Amino acid sequence: MKEINIENWNRKNQFEFFKNYEDPFFNVTATLDVTNLYNHCKKNNLSFFLAGLYTANQAMNSIPAFRLRLKEGKIVQFDKVHIDSTVLNEDNTFSFCHFETAPTFLEFMQNGEKVLFDHKNGIVENSHVYDLDVAHSTTIPWISITSIKHARNGNEKNIGIPKIVFGKYYQENDQKIMPFSVEVHHALMDGIHVGLLFQKMQEFINELE
Repeated sequence: MKEINIENWNRKNQFEFFKNYEDPFFNVTATLDVTNLYNHCKKNNLSFFLAGLYTANQAMNSIPAFRLRLKEGKIVQFDKVHIDSTVLNEDNTFSFCHFETAPTFLEFMQNGEKVLFDHKNGIVENSHVYDLDVAHSTTIPWISITSIKHARNGNEKNIGIPKIVFGKYYQENDQKIMPFSVEVHHALMDGIHVGLLFQKMQEFINELE
């Protein structure tokens, strides 16, 4: 982790403009073509849920803006960030599960399968949801969302953790299309960075064999 010198930062003006907003977050919901991701998971008997998390996590770690957070009024940048995601319980409540970033797709999937196995068997480690070096994720597989509003307790503007949502995919001709939502702190990044996230996620999906 390193501290960003705001005085030398090329986004100083944008940071100063948005940092004191009551609600400095903006949300973008768009679609990803997940056909190749779905087929890859089916062919290799892999979790589509975990594959989506890995795709988002890899893309975020490749974009410096998505590794920025606010800490005691200062901007810090982590070397890598992880994902904390909701996982549905048998009684239709949910738990927060922590998924560590990994250097390879296979390693992330193996680690993630253990997290899900432990969760299914009542073993849920302490959540990292309050850590700074995470992104918050949830999945709404019942609805092909076109927008979403997150619940907030009011202190998130002093932290700046991104939130992502995977919606229900739908069939469009021969493609499987998934709505995907990204909510980020405008003092830390702009629309161009969100657009880059979608681009990098789609590139990873398209390159799978």
